[in-house]
Amino acid sequence: MSSTLTRPVPADAAREPAAPRRRTRIFALPEARWAAAALALFLIALPLYLTGAPAWTWGPLFALTYATGGWEPGWAGLRTLREKTLDVDLLMVVAALGAAAIGQVLDGALLIVIFATSGALEAIATARTADSVRGLLDLAPATATRIADDGTEETVPTERLGVGDILLVRPGERIGADGRVLDGAGEVDQATITGEPLPVAKEEGDEVFAGTLNGTGALRVKVERDPSDSVIARIVAMVEEATETKAPTQLFIEKVEQRYSIGMVAATLALFLLPLLFGAALQSTLLRAMTFMIVASPCAVVLATMPPLLSAIANAGRHGVLVKSAVVMERLGQVDTVALDKTGTLTEGTPRVTDVRPLAASGLSEDELLRLAAAAEHPSEHPLARAVVDAARTRDLDIPPAEGFASTTGAGVSATVEGRVIAVGSPARLLDDHTSHPAVAVAASLEEAGRTAVLVTLHGTPAGVLGIADRLREEAAATVSALGDLTGTAPVLVTGDNPRAAARLAAEVGITDVRAGLLPQDKVSAVREMTQAGRKVLVVGDGVNDAPALAAAHTGIAMGRVGADLALETADAVVVRDELATLPTVVRLSRRARRLVVQNLVIAGVFITGLVLWDLVGTLPLPLGVAGHEGSTVLVGLNGLRLLADGAWRRARSGGDR
Repeated sequence: MSSTLTRPVPADAAREPAAPRRRTRIFALPEARWAAAALALFLIALPLYLTGAPAWTWGPLFALTYATGGWEPGWAGLRTLREKTLDVDLLMVVAALGAAAIGQVLDGALLIVIFATSGALEAIATARTADSVRGLLDLAPATATRIADDGTEETVPTERLGVGDILLVRPGERIGADGRVLDGAGEVDQATITGEPLPVAKEEGDEVFAGTLNGTGALRVKVERDPSDSVIARIVAMVEEATETKAPTQLFIEKVEQRYSIGMVAATLALFLLPLLFGAALQSTLLRAMTFMIVASPCAVVLATMPPLLSAIANAGRHGVLVKSAVVMERLGQVDTVALDKTGTLTEGTPRVTDVRPLAASGLSEDELLRLAAAAEHPSEHPLARAVVDAARTRDLDIPPAEGFASTTGAGVSATVEGRVIAVGSPARLLDDHTSHPAVAVAASLEEAGRTAVLVTLHGTPAGVLGIADRLREEAAATVSALGDLTGTAPVLVTGDNPRAAARLAAEVGITDVRAGLLPQDKVSAVREMTQAGRKVLVVGDGVNDAPALAAAHTGIAMGRVGADLALETADAVVVRDELATLPTVVRLSRRARRLVVQNLVIAGVFITGLVLWDLVGTLPLPLGVAGHEGSTVLVGLNGLRLLADGAWRRARSGGDR
């Protein structure tokens, strides 16, 4: 990789944003509109009901709440019933109607609102992910400059490009199609494809990708793939495929509810119909059957699952981890293998000056060498130039003005600073006539250590070497170790970066399984290989190139501060503040939530069994049955809320919950 610092690219080109993201409006979704209507009606009816207002004031409002919030899950439940599957949504609607039939109108309406809101949130999350996938195509430019056979230039839509076309890519433009450089030299930011933190030098014969940004130098590119088959298009296809084909994991409780719900419905019908066949009175039989439906309804069973998982989600959110659903929180506790990206995940994703090595013969101190280099680099917008300038500012060095700034693609920059000619750039280019100079050994040692070496010359004579690297996060090694202990399997490094840099970083954090130089499809293959071996893989990444692997994994987590939009939308969870140490903590918290779910199921089962037996063997008064049912629901809910306390997070962080 070149360490050159080239002529400036206009800021608006160098930081060219992607096209505006096409986001589905929330109320464009029918699920959101119906849920909002049901919630509004419920909130209007609630104070009227609680203050003892006449039934004609709140009755129609509750009826509309049932209708607006319940018709969609009820209809969906009927459709699944055709497939001989009893959906929990249908059961909730039936339970709500049953509650209303014996006077428990408020309970039934609340149940309807909860399920309508849950369905709306799921629809919104699905729509946003689809928006982000479609928006990824905006990374590729809409038009490209094609060079005709007679040498003339024409601007054409990129979808009209064909294999063999010749493109002209100017500085600051995005490359229109996958191809190979025929002529020219430049540095291309291809982090969206490979995840490499620094621009990559491109010259004749090098491969380039659609959607990547040409920072400096004009390139003539021969198209080698149809735009529909470009790497960026394949990323979109892989994300969509993985999202659609990933089997939707039911929550643990839903697996139990299928059998339980069928049994409850059958028992309720039997309890109503059989006594009538033997001449029992209709009113008392109906009352007993409805009491049975109330006490046996799965409200407490549903709450056995949701409060622990939602409490864990809320607690994780307070500590900087956004878990997108209860299903995700459950799945986090199941992972037994972790695959980590390098750039932006284990590292900070921003190049920084790590070494300042003045040569003895120059007579310069570290600060003086850095000060002169920063002055020469100041006009440049290159990421390495920004790193040098930021390092000088961090040391509170005064950066003098530079005159006669010039940049040469592939070589570096030069400028006159305080009457001295300073050049900063690639050691290979600037040391052509000094192959035996001590600077060669210094640069080689830095590159061997995984740094990018930048040479500084004074009046053409080497004065020192700067080492620049993407800095490892402080907690990276401890996090890798903790994840290994937690899953029982050493984490895997999957990265698009070069093998030498990947191996160097892996050695620092204690990873032995290194898979480097991977394109997005290679990362997906690696994840699927581990999945086929029976592993439940957690993938942690940040870039567009990580999105397919995040979607294909058992669970995907994105780094929030530096994460690309697609990665954030595709991932199941987001580490908002990029604190790696929260990864093992949230896995432990998930496992604790799963244990509380089991506890709650036991509590709910004891209450339901006792009340049902009372109703069947004796005569359970309806008020007592409702009190017992609601009491078990409250108890289960409060038990689940224990994970809201900060102490639960502290115990998970310290390893108290495994």
